[in-house]
Amino acid sequence: MAQHYEAAGVNLEAGYEVVSRIKSHVRSTQRSGSMGSIGSFGGMFDLSSLGVKEPILVSGTDGVGTKLKIAFAMDKHDTIGIDAVAMCVNDVLAQGAEPLIFLDYIATGHNIPAQIEAIVSGVAEGCRQAGCALVGGETAEMPGMYENGEYDIAGYTTGVVEKAKLIDGTKVKVGDVLVGISSSGVHSNGYSLVRKIVNDAKLDLQTIYPELDANKRLGEVLLTPTKIYVKAVLDVIRQLDVHGVAHITGGGFDENIPRIFQPGMGFWIQEGSWDILPVFRFLEAKGQIPHREMFNIFNMGIGMVLAMDAKDADEAILILDKWGEKAQIIGHVQAGDNQIVGKGK
Repeated sequence: MAQHYEAAGVNLEAGYEVVSRIKSHVRSTQRSGSMGSIGSFGGMFDLSSLGVKEPILVSGTDGVGTKLKIAFAMDKHDTIGIDAVAMCVNDVLAQGAEPLIFLDYIATGHNIPAQIEAIVSGVAEGCRQAGCALVGGETAEMPGMYENGEYDIAGYTTGVVEKAKLIDGTKVKVGDVLVGISSSGVHSNGYSLVRKIVNDAKLDLQTIYPELDANKRLGEVLLTPTKIYVKAVLDVIRQLDVHGVAHITGGGFDENIPRIFQPGMGFWIQEGSWDILPVFRFLEAKGQIPHREMFNIFNMGIGMVLAMDAKDADEAILILDKWGEKAQIIGHVQAGDNQIVGKGK
């Protein structure tokens, strides 16, 4: 036993316990191409098993941001890993890539095995939803860097797409329709503002606000995991000609949808063509945020947008519906500036 290291605040025995606890979670994410097991110095994947003729690797990395502060306040850690996976895999999906592998990095001031297991169980659940393998990770115990019970988490994924099927926005044209896929909630962006609204309005995370959910406390509503769109959207991409995919993350509609456009293009969005989730109405009212500004911060109930020919939209919506995803045409691509028109539901 490393007594001097433990005196410095690092418990190696707790680290060994973590590895033992998470093995089954990691094993549950194995897929075709997975190689090796937890404990190796590097995660491995057999790309040749996929039969991709001209593979393009697409990688992404992200974290969960200050949504973690809500998890700490609620002492709930089993869904935050889903968020970490979602933020990465939804990004590579936007290029048409199928996520293959995922690695996580968890940094904590004090290694609490049950807490780390809860986090990794969420990561494993996210990987299962995305169909990618959790091939490795790191848990760093760093005394003095984090308050007791607090931690940070980041993730990394690599996906693959056939070169001919790469989605880079170059096919998006004026007149394409925008199919919006519903979000599950705030997802993992804007939580610095969310927390400010909670503090300024003296809201209680432990309180049930019926206008949000009659059965969930505010903190539980805000911890709703980010939706993972991988399997449903890949099905659409494989069957139809999708011109562009936008993951609606930080910066909301205004920053993310134009990322798939060519110069001179903008979006025309019909507000009211989808249901804005109650959590956004709640935050807007409690924070006294201008309505239009909300679209520049949050996803407002739309987590992913697909650009395509109008003739393909109905079939895309039908495919998404079969996966349990609610989708609808929310606008189109136009020449000129971005516009959001109409009155929301």
